[in-house]
Amino acid sequence: MNVRPISGASVDARGRRGSKGLLALASGVLLLAVTACGGGGAQGPASNGGKSKGSETARSEQSEAVVTIAPENGAKSVDTSGALKVGASKGKLTQVVVKDAKGTAIAGRISADGSAWTPDIHLAASTKYTVHALAKDSEGREAAEDSSFTTLTPQNTFVGYFTPEDGSTVGVGMPFSLRFTRGITAPKAVEKAIEIKTEPAVEVAGHWFGNDRLDFRPEHYWKAGTKVTVKLNFDGVEGRSGVYGKQTKTVSFTIGRNQVSVVDAKKHTMKVMREGKVVKTIPITAGAPGTATWNGQMVITEKLTVTRMNGETVGFGGEYDIKDVPHAMRLTNSGTFIHGNYWGGGAFGNYNASHGCVGLRDVRGGYDSGVPAAWFFNRSMIGDVVVVKNSQDRTVAPDNGMNGWNMSWEDWKA
Repeated sequence: MNVRPISGASVDARGRRGSKGLLALASGVLLLAVTACGGGGAQGPASNGGKSKGSETARSEQSEAVVTIAPENGAKSVDTSGALKVGASKGKLTQVVVKDAKGTAIAGRISADGSAWTPDIHLAASTKYTVHALAKDSEGREAAEDSSFTTLTPQNTFVGYFTPEDGSTVGVGMPFSLRFTRGITAPKAVEKAIEIKTEPAVEVAGHWFGNDRLDFRPEHYWKAGTKVTVKLNFDGVEGRSGVYGKQTKTVSFTIGRNQVSVVDAKKHTMKVMREGKVVKTIPITAGAPGTATWNGQMVITEKLTVTRMNGETVGFGGEYDIKDVPHAMRLTNSGTFIHGNYWGGGAFGNYNASHGCVGLRDVRGGYDSGVPAAWFFNRSMIGDVVVVKNSQDRTVAPDNGMNGWNMSWEDWKA
């Protein structure tokens, strides 16, 4: 090693002594440099088998838990059901947060053994989601994983048309009814996307009529004053193969006073009851022999101040065509009404003369508010119940109108 003299050093004897001192200093610097570069002295790291204390600490702090997220990060056109899964190996999941682009979290649950997380509900279509998941190993060390993906955009969709209307007040017999624009072949998935809450709380169950109608009701008529809130979360639900819902809606309605009217076709009377007490008895005429009125519990679904009734529309040919039937309220889809009748003569309270409807005395034009038909019409609302008994016909079919009350609770839930 050559060491150049420091500038200004003497070359005499004193200088040579200075050079010796300089060489000693340089040697000291060399030794220091060698030691600093990881030499094998007894005091160096080699006494730990070549491993530094810092590297051991880093490894000891690294979690052995491994978090997996499906679908893969950045995936497109992901299915809205069944595709999202979060798992953990060599550890247990402690937190999973899935959010859409608006920051709304998706509910889900971690399995009892901590190995998996699944969402409680389907995902929305055409939506980007982010996933943040944490897991811990047996030493409590934490591992994290983040991902994002976008769900599919469906080519075929469905919606549900509902009744009663949002914000309405209805009678105690009114079910919440949905009619779908496409036949549903995955009813459980659709039912899971419907949330119904009531105040006061009461059990509410759904029943399918075919594959395009779903009605909900409690075991007994609603309690007066009940507030019902229905949340429809159909966006992304695969109701049938390749057909997805595109509807998100909250519907609320209130149950009004309790009015149930009982028609006795044999006695030709109707007792109007409020909160279980008779407030008025009205003479009526029901269906004549051969065209008897349905028996059973029927719900008023439509109110018409005046309407046309033509026998050809309900299978009676040209037997009648009355263009100005007053105070008409629909009881079945097949054409049964309770309505004003100005042509019945002495039938009211005496004999049955209709083609299946329940008739109340009225005047042509319906201008007289004092006649029985006007009185009843003005005190009735959508969802009120009209019960017919002692008629010669069978009980009305549960799906003929909103008349599921004619099914037992067990059959309804089945």
